[in-house]
Amino acid sequence: MSKAAILSRSIWVFHFASAACNNCDIELIDALTPRFDLERFGIKLVGSIRHADCLLVSGIMNEKGATRLKFLYDIAPKPLAVVTFGSCGASGGLFTNSYNFYGPPDKIIPVDAYIPGCPPRPEAIIDGIVKVVKKLRNV
Repeated sequence: MSKAAILSRSIWVFHFASAACNNCDIELIDALTPRFDLERFGIKLVGSIRHADCLLVSGIMNEKGATRLKFLYDIAPKPLAVVTFGSCGASGGLFTNSYNFYGPPDKIIPVDAYIPGCPPRPEAIIDGIVKVVKKLRNV
């Protein structure tokens, strides 16, 4: 069975939190609860990047996080969609002028979608992931 045929059934997501304040994590967990039910779209949070079809990045990127993000992206199976969510994940947010801010994730790896907000609502997270599903299915 081809990778595109497998991706037409479900998307497995790996979450990478780099120096996050935890608000984005709370909203992501809220999206997984029965109220929003992320799994009804076939989207499942997994614990290993080697099983993931989509990489969610949140939090500001510091030097240590940037090294780990690059490593995770390199070992991930391709095609891999990358989604950054939250103001910090997209641009650094309040921490842009911080001494510990390395740069946005698109400086390190290619990013397919941005989900704005501080923190983004579960509806926005679901919408962003569903949109990248279309990119994966067209590969």
